[in-house]
Order: sequence, then C-alpha cells, then structure tokens
Amino acid sequence: MRFARTCWILALPVLLAACASDAPHHVFPPRASIQQLTIGPDGNWQLQLRIQNYSEVSETFAKVDAKIEIAGKDAGHVTTSPAMRIGPESVDVVETTLTPAPDAKAAVAALHAGSIRYKLAGHISTSDPAGEHDYTFEGELSPIPGLSGVLR
Repeated sequence: MRFARTCWILALPVLLAACASDAPHHVFPPRASIQQLTIGPDGNWQLQLRIQNYSEVSETFAKVDAKIEIAGKDAGHVTTSPAMRIGPESVDVVETTLTPAPDAKAAVAALHAGSIRYKLAGHISTSDPAGEHDYTFEGELSPIPGLSGVLR
C-alpha cells in the first residue's frame, strides 16, 4: 500500500505537467522567392512570389517588399500587401506586377535556354504574430518549353 501511494505522489507532478499549457512555438524568419515570371504583352512582368512560412505557428503576411536583380542587373522593386494567413511550415503564392528596368528586361528576353540567376532582397512584415523580417534569396529561373515568355 505504501509503495502505491509513493508511486502516485511521484506521478502526480508528471500528470499535472502534461495538462499544463502548450510548449512554446518557435517563430522563424520567412522567405520569399520567385515561383514564376511571365512576360506580359506590354513588357511588364507578372511575378508569382512564393512566400515560405518556416515557423511552427500560422502567420498573417501583411507586406512583402523586395529589390529584384536579374543576371546581376537591377530589375526594379516590388511591394505587395497580401494580407494572407499561411499555416505553420507551409507556403502560399501571391501575384504582383513589375515594370522591369531595361537591362534586366533585355537579359530575360534574350534567354531561350539554360537559366538566369536572380536575387531578391528586402523585408517581410507579419501582423499576427507581429514581426519585421529582413531576407535575401538567390535562385535561378529557366524558360518553360512550350510556354513562351514564362520562366520558373
């Protein structure tokens, strides 16, 4: 009987700890990248920006602001306010338009095969939980066969 009572006394703190509030969730800086670039008939670029939430909690993305370089040339600046909620460790896409600088526009227009390097640098603002996150991302875009003016 004494052994059983001692086991219960020792087990009680463990049981109470299991009922306590959730463990803290980690919030990690998000990132944006170009999922797709489509050259419009007017020469402007339709960009699909891929927003990656690396956090263990859902976040509401209020603003994405980025300077874009293509083939080492300044392409321009995009700002979008998606007001979208992205689940933990998930991704979503927002579309925006960019009027590219002439040098970057010419570099993309001349690409028919292979790939072209790009860089995004800026910040992402979240409203829930509130945060400001600077980021830089470098990647490559390649023309999609059969889809004229589309790079991924």
